[in-house]
Amino acid sequence: MDFKFSEEHEMLRGAIRRFAEEEIAPLVEEAEEKEKFPKELFAKVGELGYLCLSYPAKYGGGDLGLIGECIAIEEMSRVSVGIAAGLATQGGIATSSILYHGSEEQKQKYLVPAIKGQKISAFGLTEPNAGSDVAALETTAVKQGDKYIINGSKTYITNGPICDYALVAAYTDRSQKPSRGISVFIVEKDTPGFTRTKMKKFCMRSSDTAELFFDNCAVPVENLVGEEGRGFVYVMESLDAGRISHSATSIGLAQAAYEASLSYAQQRTQFGQPIYNFQAISFKIAKMAIDIEAARWLMYRAAWMYDQGVRRFNEAAMTKLFASEVSQRVTSEAMQIHGGVALMSDSPVQRYFRDSRRATITEGTSEIQQIVISRGLVTH
Repeated sequence: MDFKFSEEHEMLRGAIRRFAEEEIAPLVEEAEEKEKFPKELFAKVGELGYLCLSYPAKYGGGDLGLIGECIAIEEMSRVSVGIAAGLATQGGIATSSILYHGSEEQKQKYLVPAIKGQKISAFGLTEPNAGSDVAALETTAVKQGDKYIINGSKTYITNGPICDYALVAAYTDRSQKPSRGISVFIVEKDTPGFTRTKMKKFCMRSSDTAELFFDNCAVPVENLVGEEGRGFVYVMESLDAGRISHSATSIGLAQAAYEASLSYAQQRTQFGQPIYNFQAISFKIAKMAIDIEAARWLMYRAAWMYDQGVRRFNEAAMTKLFASEVSQRVTSEAMQIHGGVALMSDSPVQRYFRDSRRATITEGTSEIQQIVISRGLVTH
């Protein structure tokens, strides 16, 4: 077994860390305060080749596999998980169906500009009454001549307010099971009948989130991704990789909270000595380090399996579940270690704590991950 990253991956980590600290970090405070993603980052990250790192080089991707994608997301999340989430969505669930199932024309028109950061993408799956239960989707797409007429709505959509196009899942045949009745469409932002409303959040404020509405929204038949009725399969494939890369956001966030806590504990003095000298504090930090390291290697093992073509829902669910819960534990302890200073609005620690709360809910709740894992234990 080889636990060593390739030289290319190690160089990537150093480059992304420098970029995150020099280019992303100065934008975080304003993005959080204004609750607005710094859109200019897409073009900047795309120009450097840091968007869609797992995608093939022939479309402008980095050809570095899901491992490379996770390295980039982890390092960016260490600086801002909200900004990292917006960029990660672009390189994952919001474009992967086009990569794997789209026509060559769709790839050139939508995927290549997304990889270059020239277009921003979003992924419309979740609805007010359909989250974990994808089969409960209410959005429909009815074929009429050379168009599909889409009606319905989506909610909690990352990049929704700023996207140039969205991949939208909708029922094309309700008489079929979800695995044969749901399709995926590309909907451009200026399509008549497509509107969106920005949503406000208590966490990840630098990530733009929206509700999407479709009122007799007509899209051309050539905007159907892959085969009609195969959308459910495409969505599940996207979630497989998405849960692994989602873990990278949790781990990067936890790493930031751990580093802040270690530094603060060595500087803060009480009773004539640094608080790190007290076991009550140093043991907390030791447990943080253990949890983060365990989550990190669980994630990279899952990413390695994915890159080898061994796509296992269980491993993806395990790493997503564990990393998200580690993120919550670590950021909670970071709040305790920092004490009163963590309660101030200008403290990054309170942002880490707030941002971690989203991890066990998005990309499939912890409860859903446990369902996936428990079922997988008796089917493999």
